[in-house]
Amino acid sequence: MVIDIKYAYSELTDRIIGLAIKIHKTLGPGFAERFYEKALTYELSKNKIKYTEQKNISVKYDNIQLGIHRVDLIVEEAVIVELKVVSEINEVNVAQMVSYLRVSNKKIGLILNFAKNKLEIKRVAA
Repeated sequence: MVIDIKYAYSELTDRIIGLAIKIHKTLGPGFAERFYEKALTYELSKNKIKYTEQKNISVKYDNIQLGIHRVDLIVEEAVIVELKVVSEINEVNVAQMVSYLRVSNKKIGLILNFAKNKLEIKRVAA
């Protein structure tokens, strides 16, 4: 049986999205990314969901260390969450998430864009 990876973590991603929607409905668009991140980490803690904030991931090429990239959140050691305040989620944002997933050996990521009147959500699987 083949399992679609987007649905393997659907309960967790649905919980994260629900909290992000709650935050967006309360704060609305227009704030800096750090305010939404602080609100989301508060809600994750309040809901007893484990997360790591501003997690460093190692970027390697052909067994050499190229450097470190920092992702906004890793939730339950399974889902990378990137928060954005941009006009729209574009293909560059998605490509970056695929790269983050690949180098971190994670399978699912969420890009949450708080800049619009309605929270923009993109699930990305690798």
